[in-house]
Amino acid sequence: MRVLLVEDNARLAQLLAEGLRRAGWQADTGGSLEEAEAALATGEYDAVVLDRGLPDGDGIDLVRRLRHRLGAPPVLMMTARGEVAEVVEGLDLGADDYMVKPVSLVELVARLNAAQRRGGRGAAPLVLGAVSLDPLSRALTVADAPFDPPPRERTLLEVLLRAAPRPVAKETLEARLAGLDRAVQPNAVEVYVHRLRARLGQAGAGVVIQTVRGLGYRLEAAVPGEVPPP
Repeated sequence: MRVLLVEDNARLAQLLAEGLRRAGWQADTGGSLEEAEAALATGEYDAVVLDRGLPDGDGIDLVRRLRHRLGAPPVLMMTARGEVAEVVEGLDLGADDYMVKPVSLVELVARLNAAQRRGGRGAAPLVLGAVSLDPLSRALTVADAPFDPPPRERTLLEVLLRAAPRPVAKETLEARLAGLDRAVQPNAVEVYVHRLRARLGQAGAGVVIQTVRGLGYRLEAAVPGEVPPP
């Protein structure tokens, strides 16, 4: 998933972009309305995170323009302007969500994921090899047959599939596993990756989970004749 982060505080934008990338999002940044318009004109985004107080105007002006564009991505306002009237104005003019700073990275990721579930451009199925994920229902199939791994393996597969072909840091995967109901052991990621690799191989999924040394894991389409990792 690709997000455009429009924030004129360069340090904050950098920190948020790095965190979003660790969470499996591809994050581009811009510091003004002009830069945001240029990015939207040349790239395709699954969401926009937009500040209001930008050097060349109010972010709400961009919301107004996007509202009338076919296929425009969902817009999440993230601003220090938190008066009730300002929040209502943003939502009434077309923002899909409105967050008042300071906003934690965990909350931002959760709201971005929720925006996708509600159906932005990311509603199209995610497909790699014979694996397909419906982002709205979270239904998984392999070669059009239902594929229902245990919860933690499903979580790993979803995160890797949403990020593909980009790698996902091991720390990000650990954090996602920790969000489930049981305590996470130190080697949990390795254990569940091993099990998921075997399950995908048995199902003929046509994908492999590659280890990216010093970082984490990446999901790739399998190469015919190539022996997958154990």
